[in-house]
Amino acid sequence: MDISIGKVLISETVDRRCKEILEEAGVAVDCYNSMNKEQLTAQIKNYDALIVRSGTKVSKEVIAASDHLQVIGRAGTGVDNIDVDAATRHGVLVMNTPDGNSLSAAELTCGMILSLARNIPQAVTSLKAEKWERKKFGGLELYGKTLGVVGLGRIGREVAVRMQAFGMKTIGHDPFIPANVSAEFGVANLPLEEIWPLCDFITFHTPLMPSTRGLLCDETFLQCKPSVRVVNCARGGIVDEDSLLRALNSGRCGGAGLDVFEEEPPKNISLLSHHSVICTPHLGASTSEAQQRCGEDIARQIVSVIHGDGLVGAVNCSKLTKAFNPEYQPWLRLGIALGAASRALLAGSNVQVVTYGTRLNGIMDVFGRAVLMGILRDQVSLPINILNAPFLAEEAGLKDHGDCVLVASAAWSGSWVRVPQWCFALERSSWDLRSCPRTPSSTSAGLVKPHEAGSYHRLMKFLFLRDFRHVEVVQ
Repeated sequence: MDISIGKVLISETVDRRCKEILEEAGVAVDCYNSMNKEQLTAQIKNYDALIVRSGTKVSKEVIAASDHLQVIGRAGTGVDNIDVDAATRHGVLVMNTPDGNSLSAAELTCGMILSLARNIPQAVTSLKAEKWERKKFGGLELYGKTLGVVGLGRIGREVAVRMQAFGMKTIGHDPFIPANVSAEFGVANLPLEEIWPLCDFITFHTPLMPSTRGLLCDETFLQCKPSVRVVNCARGGIVDEDSLLRALNSGRCGGAGLDVFEEEPPKNISLLSHHSVICTPHLGASTSEAQQRCGEDIARQIVSVIHGDGLVGAVNCSKLTKAFNPEYQPWLRLGIALGAASRALLAGSNVQVVTYGTRLNGIMDVFGRAVLMGILRDQVSLPINILNAPFLAEEAGLKDHGDCVLVASAAWSGSWVRVPQWCFALERSSWDLRSCPRTPSSTSAGLVKPHEAGSYHRLMKFLFLRDFRHVEVVQ
């Protein structure tokens, strides 16, 4: 995938090293301290790349207004301020810097936990008001208490390791982290329903998505220990704010440390002013070190893409990283040429992409997209590339038969069998079924388990064919 960037817009304050690194690579850079939607929509058509932090909302209208936009870089982790689906449809690469602010966010979380345990902000405010209220602000020790960490990525594990130094027992939940991996950094990975009743403190480190919105709510508060203390330095909306306020008022929650909110700036004054709430204005990444790392990282990632040195931090094409590998560029150019030739020679016909040998192992999806680019070039309303080829193909009315398999057998050679969409993609083009039990009927349907000698563990539902030898997947 060729990306050529000559001009970059930075729409809000980013560390100066970001601009310097880009300019050293020969890229022109314009910087603004902040831009509203109207300003951004009017200016974006003049730029090849956009760099933002969390304060810029990159909507589908902004993306549609761009004529040359190829990359949106987020100097930070969360991309909920970017319409990633719209960017993908327009063939715009979205990147972030997932590690740049991890330490700063983890340290802020630890500070919240300590402050909740000892009522530090409230005691400071009281003393500055010339009061001496020692009894009012008695706290509790962290030693021996249980900390629940929901989300065991980089930030979650950094928090866990640091709080273990205080003698806290750490448990957690993350469906993507194996239990043996979390055990290596001292966290027992448990189901969520087992987490709630065990924790004295709970901290959240997940992205905001449908499955995590309102994760802590009235229902889950009822499963928690009385007076549980809650920290959210991840994303507003993971903790339901109305439920949190009710839990605080009833004593079900003993305190909350919040750096993020459902709406920012927040307008839930009843929550902000509650005597058991510690709140900060989204400071998770607001350290000089984090800002420098994020600015440098996103600039270097963009320069790396420009020079064809590889792809790091991709949000909407993590499975297509090999499309940016110089080693595979000749193959992708071949795919585009073959697609264009097939359109000219086989108009109105089906196009099958079949490969032999091992040279294209691991890039069949990318190669197939390259063929689509050749077929659809100059035939669709938007510029087409590896990212948006499948979406534009669907809009153009092309039908994807990638879920079909070709059956070779004595009686049924050349037959096609459709695989239901729920099936997982196979990892190889030939699937040896000779050791599988045969059925007496050529029309009965069922589940077949792959050859046990192979590395396959997935089940595939298909129509049994008598005397079959193997199934060849045509990608």
